[in-house]
Amino acid sequence: MKEITAIIRMNKMQRTRDALSDCGYPSFTVQKVMGRGKQKGLCYEFDPPLPQPQGIVTKECMPFVPKRLFTIVVDDNAAPTIIRKIIEVNQTGHFGDGKIFVIDIPEVVGIRTGEEGETTVGGEKL
Repeated sequence: MKEITAIIRMNKMQRTRDALSDCGYPSFTVQKVMGRGKQKGLCYEFDPPLPQPQGIVTKECMPFVPKRLFTIVVDDNAAPTIIRKIIEVNQTGHFGDGKIFVIDIPEVVGIRTGEEGETTVGGEKL
């Protein structure tokens, strides 16, 4: 089994959810997170509402950018399809599209039933 963790733009969460549900994987975990990549946050220059002395630039900086941390556990055969779908929905070609991390999961146990293995993980086999 694989755990696929994707850090994506906030405005892409619903499209990602819908795309994965449509291909048979409606079960996942989402968290609100703050982070930054190679850009080290975002800075914007803007026109101040009041006149400023000449040479003063007004900047607004966000050292951390709000994102969504999306986690899904699937069987090994489904992982490439899930990864392709996440990229398809989230890729804009601009900085900040996000990252995907894939980790091997050796064991899963359902708390309610005690069931073990791949049948514990939600989703249809692809």
